[in-house]
Amino acid sequence: MINEVRRQFRENPGILLGTVKPDYRRCVDIVTVGALKQMIVPGLLAVTMPVAVGLVFKMFGIGAEAVAAFLMVGTITGILLATFFNNSGGAWDNAKKFIESGQFEGGGKGSDPHKAAVVGDTLGDPFKDTAGPSLHVLIKLLATITLVLAPLFV
Repeated sequence: MINEVRRQFRENPGILLGTVKPDYRRCVDIVTVGALKQMIVPGLLAVTMPVAVGLVFKMFGIGAEAVAAFLMVGTITGILLATFFNNSGGAWDNAKKFIESGQFEGGGKGSDPHKAAVVGDTLGDPFKDTAGPSLHVLIKLLATITLVLAPLFV
């Protein structure tokens, strides 16, 4: 991404002057392709694990029970983590806003507590905006795969 932005600045100086629009599409393409490549392994893991658990334990006669237990543990763990990510991310965001409003003693923009809150908010934003909600998608995916393939495990 950095190389692409530098290339655009180098080849088209009007971008820095504000007279020409940069090629946003190319930057979005780079980020999208990178994100999709990074999601291949986690996606395959989410799809293959219920199948693997069900088929392995089917050899012992408890395939359906094992995959049901896998789904329950995945759901419970996912909900707990998603709740943690959503709430902690929101708390860090609110803490920064609270300090910026001047209500925190010794706070305000530029203070040490504000600097710490900015660091916390930097971590909190991905927690509440991406990690928490994506776990809900994972839970639904696990449930769908398990229920669709349930006849294989009996």
